[in-house]
Amino acid sequence: MADPLTGRRVAILAADGVEQVELVQPRQALVEAGAQVDLVSLREGEIQAMNGDIEPADRFAVDRVVSEVGVDDYDALMVPGARSTRTT
Repeated sequence: MADPLTGRRVAILAADGVEQVELVQPRQALVEAGAQVDLVSLREGEIQAMNGDIEPADRFAVDRVVSEVGVDDYDALMVPGARSTRTT
């Protein structure tokens, strides 16, 4: 079976302070599923990710700037940081 997201474009909207694990792991999963993924942010250059909200982590290159993209450019939008509050 082909990768389920082959041919799909996904924007990840993130800025300085994003939790690294919340950016890296979902991004990798999208890529492994075949999606073309762009990191979209407020400005060109790089964003600073964080570990535990207080420790600087890696920096990530911005692919596109918010002001240059539109809804028709992507099939999906991922916003890192959403946490489930579901209890079992």
